[in-house]
Amino acid sequence: MQAILEKDRRIWFSMWFLSAVATFGLAFFPMFYHFIESRNRHFRREHALEEQIAEHLRRQGKEALTLPESAVERNAKAWAASIILVVPAFVITYLLSKDLIRHEKQQDAFLAKAFPERIFMPQTVPIKKYALITIITLGVGIVYWLYKIINIYNAHFKAHRELEKEIIRLMEEKRAEKPV
Repeated sequence: MQAILEKDRRIWFSMWFLSAVATFGLAFFPMFYHFIESRNRHFRREHALEEQIAEHLRRQGKEALTLPESAVERNAKAWAASIILVVPAFVITYLLSKDLIRHEKQQDAFLAKAFPERIFMPQTVPIKKYALITIITLGVGIVYWLYKIINIYNAHFKAHRELEKEIIRLMEEKRAEKPV
C-alpha cells in the first residue's frame, strides 16, 4: 500500500504566469511540460491504485472488477514544444480539461463498485463556459481557463490524497472483518 501514498506535485499557476510575463512567454514551455508530466504521473498512480483495490477485492472473495481504461499518456515534451504555434495551447488546455472529466467519471464509477457504502464526488469542469470566455475575449481568456484547470487539477490531487487515505482505511477495515 505504500506506493499509493506518494504525493502529487502541485502546480503554482501564479508563479509560472509571472515567470512567463517576465520572460516574454518562455516560461509557458516548462509550465506546460510540468503540468502534463504531473497529470501523467497522477493517472499512472491512480491506475496502480485501482489494480491494488481490485486485487484486494479478489482476496476478499468478491467479484472481480473490471479496471477502468488507463488514461492516455500525453507526450509532455512534444505538447510543451507545440505551444510555440499558439493554437495548440488552446487544444491542449481543452484536452487536459476533457482528460480530467473522463478520469474522474471512471474513478467514481470504479470506486462506487468497489466501495458501494461510500460516495465519492467527482468535480465538474465547465469547459463550455471557459471556451466561451476564451472566444469572447479573442483568446485572452485562455489564461483564465488555464488558471482554472490547473486549480481544478490541484484540487483533484488534494482530494485524491484524502481519498487514498480513506481507501486504505476501508481496505484495512474489510481485512479486519474477514474471519481468520
